[in-house]
Amino acid sequence: MFSDGFFNGLYIIPILAILIIVHELGHFFAARRCGVKVEEFGIGIPPRIKGWTRNGVIWSLNWIPFGGFVRVKGEDGANQDSDSMNAKRPYQRAFFLVAGAGMNVLLAVFLMVAIIGAKGVRHVSVYAVEVVPGSPAAKAGWQGGDRIVAIDGEQVKDSSDLTWATRVKAGQELAITIERRNEEVVTRLVPRENPPEGQGRVGIRLDNAIVRDIFVEEVVPDSAAAQAGMLPGDRLVSVNERAVNDEFVLRHELRRYEGFAAPLVVERSGAEVPITLQVPELDDSMDTFVNVGLSTLRNQPWYEQVSAVNLIPRGFEESYDTTVRMIRGIRELFSSRENLRQIAGPVGMGQLTSEIVGNSADPIYDLTFLAIILSLNLAVLNLLPLPALDGGRLLFVLIEVLRGGRKIAPEKEGLVHFAGLVVLIGFMFVVGFFDVNRIIDGNSFLP
Repeated sequence: MFSDGFFNGLYIIPILAILIIVHELGHFFAARRCGVKVEEFGIGIPPRIKGWTRNGVIWSLNWIPFGGFVRVKGEDGANQDSDSMNAKRPYQRAFFLVAGAGMNVLLAVFLMVAIIGAKGVRHVSVYAVEVVPGSPAAKAGWQGGDRIVAIDGEQVKDSSDLTWATRVKAGQELAITIERRNEEVVTRLVPRENPPEGQGRVGIRLDNAIVRDIFVEEVVPDSAAAQAGMLPGDRLVSVNERAVNDEFVLRHELRRYEGFAAPLVVERSGAEVPITLQVPELDDSMDTFVNVGLSTLRNQPWYEQVSAVNLIPRGFEESYDTTVRMIRGIRELFSSRENLRQIAGPVGMGQLTSEIVGNSADPIYDLTFLAIILSLNLAVLNLLPLPALDGGRLLFVLIEVLRGGRKIAPEKEGLVHFAGLVVLIGFMFVVGFFDVNRIIDGNSFLP
């Protein structure tokens, strides 16, 4: 329902608020550590809604909800008092600038360790949904439904691993291990350097599927599933002798048996029960599961348990892997117009949050992981050498060091950052416009 989706989207508000506050607290404590007077701690971008003064610091809420700031004495470059930022050495100013991103990284690691400790590590299987005839994948013998296991011996954790490897190794041979009907096969192919539009470098469409148990929750009376004897509470064990470890396998195999009898095995009361499901002609306007009468399925993700002694190292490892994939994703955003449409502002992130919660079997895990990704995103994006961002200000500190301590005139630096802020706000409003259009047009972030 619309109301459910709307309220689910509101989860993004406390998530963003926490990330922004943590980021600005990094700047706040760094300024105090360096002996710099903090004049204002602001959430949002001015004009100001309301401000409170406590211990000489203005704590403010501002109208434009795209971030926050810590204003310190001497930022304008004119004040030379000992407690001003302008009077501090370059390494101290650099420390102040990177502290916000550093706090976001620490928050992400903390959340990662917490979620792994509470639940474990969740895994994803990567499948080739379709293979384009004549493509490198087709020539290597790939088929729709193949699971991609490894690239040059390195385990594939999600589809971005294949996307990145085929981009970096375009024109070079890759050894890619695929799994088909419970058997692993090593294939070799050469990703295309200039692939046809919409085909990708190896000619496949990919899908990520969370590894999970699938349970029947509701069976439509007189449907194919009901006639086969399927009951609520049954766990899908296999279909066509292929283990059902996610929804993709179940959906793919049922579609292969359209018009024929599919052999299934379900677990019922601790025993495995063979079932023959007569798959009807499928209506493409309906979900495959609904077509066969499985109107409601319950998903229970699998979690790899991590011992207490390995918890913190694994948390850092997973955070690092997530950061690497996120940076790759940022680069991929600018590789096509279609990818650029995935850029989202606060409205778009609200839509994404609503879709994640609405499709999640474990909303707490997924919301925590979303917070981890956004926190790492905030850290990386803020350190980009762009005007008005921490990375842009850090660039001016670096230029000062390279010039032997000679600063660029404060009014010139201020003008650059002001222009950058105007462009940034304008960009966010454009993104917001496209976010609203996406919702109006009924388009989704999730496949």
